Parts: sequence; C-alpha cells; structure tokens
Amino acid sequence: MGTGKTTVGKLLAERLKRPFIDTDALIVARDGRSIADIFAQDGEAAFRAWERTVALELAQRQGLVIATGGWLMLDKENAAALSGSGQVFCLTAVPQTILARVQDDTKRPLLDVPNPAERIALLLEARREGYGRFPQIATDGRTADQVTEEIIHALQALVDSDNGSLDER
Repeated sequence: MGTGKTTVGKLLAERLKRPFIDTDALIVARDGRSIADIFAQDGEAAFRAWERTVALELAQRQGLVIATGGWLMLDKENAAALSGSGQVFCLTAVPQTILARVQDDTKRPLLDVPNPAERIALLLEARREGYGRFPQIATDGRTADQVTEEIIHALQALVDSDNGSLDER
C-alpha cells in the first residue's frame, strides 16, 4: 500500500522486457468491480479468495514481474507459491510517506477510516513479521528509477551467484 509496487513493477518489467501483472488490477478486471466494491458488497474474505486464486495461477507462470496487493504475500500459501516461482522483494516506506502517496486515492477501503495515518501505522506493524520474510527495499525519498536499479542489481547478484544470466530467467 503506497510503497510504489505498481510504479516500480511496471518500470522493472519494462527494463527486464518481461510482462507486468498487478494482482489488484487483475482481480478488478476479472470481477468487474472495484476493490472497494468487492469489499463493500462481498466482504474482505471474498477479496482474499480472489487473491488466492490469482496468486496460485500466477505462480504457474515464469518470467513475470508481479506487484501484489499489500496483504497477498502475508498469506503463507500465496507466499510459498509465488516465492517458488521467482524472487520476491518487499518494497517499504514509513507511514508518513505512504500517507502522502495515497491520501487522495479513494480506492483504498482499508484506509477509509477517520485517522488513516494511524491505520497505516497499525497495518504496517501487523504486517511487519510477514513482510520480514522477504528482502526489503526502502522507497522513501527515492525515485522509481533508483528503486528499480536496486532491484536489478539484487537480481543480478542472485543470478551471478548461480553463474547464470538475468536474461535467461
């Protein structure tokens, strides 16, 4: 949420010449309703079921750059499936940065509360352990290009340790 997953994901996919998929956008396209409407009409559990379906499907494909919703990778089955099909990075930002990035976005049902800054801090704390399973990349005060470069260098280092080429993966 507000860490730059979609922006960086698109840029990374372009740089690596890979397809980009945003799981939230895929769910919206398939369901035909906004995330806020899915939450309002069917509840959070229905949206999480969509996330599971999409995660398991995408895990069967190779060579993708995927931006997931903020909760998707906290589910152990989703995380195991996607981690098994490629390298996962967790983009991070402090609550103030996230609030500045999302405060005008009306499509975030989890932030439709009287005090969104407090809600962001609580969500990050609740997700800290789950996110901690993945390499962290801070996005605060950095451009999407800078974050993308860091990810490319990290990927290249992983590939180099396997004596391979980033283009082959």
